[in-house]
Order: sequence, then structure tokens, then C-alpha cells
Amino acid sequence: MTLLPPIVLEDTADPRLVDYVGLTDVVLRTRLEPEAGLYLAESEKVIRRALGAGHRPRSLLLAERWLEPMADLVTRFQELGAPVFTGSPAVIESVTGFHVHRGAIASMHRPVLASPADLIAGVFVDAGVRPRIAIFEDIVDHTNLGAAFRSCAALGVDAVLVTPRSADPLYRRSVRVSMGTVFQVPWTRLTSWPADVEIVRAAGFTTVALGLTDDALDLSELTTRHPGPLALIFGTEGDGLKPATLAAADVVCRIPMSGGVDSLNVAAAAAVAFYATR
Repeated sequence: MTLLPPIVLEDTADPRLVDYVGLTDVVLRTRLEPEAGLYLAESEKVIRRALGAGHRPRSLLLAERWLEPMADLVTRFQELGAPVFTGSPAVIESVTGFHVHRGAIASMHRPVLASPADLIAGVFVDAGVRPRIAIFEDIVDHTNLGAAFRSCAALGVDAVLVTPRSADPLYRRSVRVSMGTVFQVPWTRLTSWPADVEIVRAAGFTTVALGLTDDALDLSELTTRHPGPLALIFGTEGDGLKPATLAAADVVCRIPMSGGVDSLNVAAAAAVAFYATR
């Protein structure tokens, strides 16, 4: 096929750039992107991981100086029928609202999410000896959610469920912090929480709430007491898990602390729990 040269930006109000407008407006973007069926992948490494996961591109925007270093990526987008836009850093910043210092940003089609039941069923097909899933309850900080996904990928968690009020794992900041690992860990969003804990339990998982109750099991004893499939549930950065969630879980478990510290950042706590149950 004959490939056309990249489209050089002259009019920053070009309607073809609508996917990239106002990227610093978190409220706007978190509403607009799911409604429009898109997400943004920022940096060469993240874009390549998105393509590697089979996600379909909508377009690519990159500074002129990156055309040659990323020539194969430009060609790949064009082969897939996605336009490639380029321009000076100043022009690109006027469109996006920030300096795209990682060279490139891509608009990608948002994958259709599986139902929680279907996602969990797939875990048993692909998982090893002890399947594990992570459930993140109302994690609204995109950075924490992205970091938690990176821990999931690094420590072999088989799938992730996020509650209705949790942040969007495909929001630009989450994707960037995760280094694109949100594309490789299967995930979906629950619709009713904590009622949906029954879907997880019915699939054969022991539901484990990470909490600070007086009778909480020490994390070091968890896999001995419960050697089967585990669903590890993590709460918000401030208040932790809801009382209703603690009551609904099969087990409440805690990470032993010292130094007068009662809890860890949710992403750090998740990494510790994943390592301890690997």
C-alpha cells in the first residue's frame, strides 16, 4: 500500500484533533473518553504496548523531531489506517494543553469490557496453581491505580476488578504510571458493590479484605489457612474498605506494621500482598 506523509498541523482548531483537546482537564476527559470510546496512550513505550495488546489506533500525534526515531511506529499507524499528525512542540502544546515531552501521544479505541463473571471464568483457564484476582474499591487517584496495576502485572495477578466509583484505569495518567501494564492485566468494572462479592465467591475464590480489624489474620498466615484461589480486596487511600465490604468478605487480613505506622499507600500495600501470596 502507498503511505501518505504525516499531516503537518497548521490549524490547531482542526476538528480531526478533537481527541487531543484539553488533556489537562481531568473532569472533562474522564467523562469524554469513555463516552467516545477512546483513551490516550502517552510515550513510545506505552503506545507500543497498546498496539502489542491488540488495541486499535485512532490517530497518532508526535513532534516533528520524533518522526525519524519513531518511523516504524508512524508506518504501523498508517498501515492500520490511522492518521498521523505532526507539528512543532509549541503547536502540539496549544492543542493538548501541556508539553508532550515524551515525544508522542496516541488516541486508541477503548476495548469493550468483559462482564465480571466472564472475566473471572477466564482466570481459571489461564492461571497457574493459585489463581489470584485483585479488587480495588473506590480508588479515585489515577496515579495510585496505575501503580497498583503495575504491581499486578509484575507479581502475576491474573485479573483486576474495579468498583463502580473507582478511577478509570485507561485515563492517561493511570496508563502512564502503569507503564502500559493496564493493557496486559485483564480487568473490568463491577456494577454493584459490595453485592458483587457474591460473583467472586461463587466462582470459587476466597474473598480477602485488607483491613485493620482486631481479629484480622496476619498476611503471613493467609496462604496456609486459605491455599485456594484468592480475591484480594483493597480500599481507598484515606478510609480503607467500607464496613459493608469488611463484613461481606470471607477473611479480613492485615499487613504487620511497625514504627507507629498503621497502613501503607494502597499501591504499596497491594504489592506487599501480591508478593506474599505469589
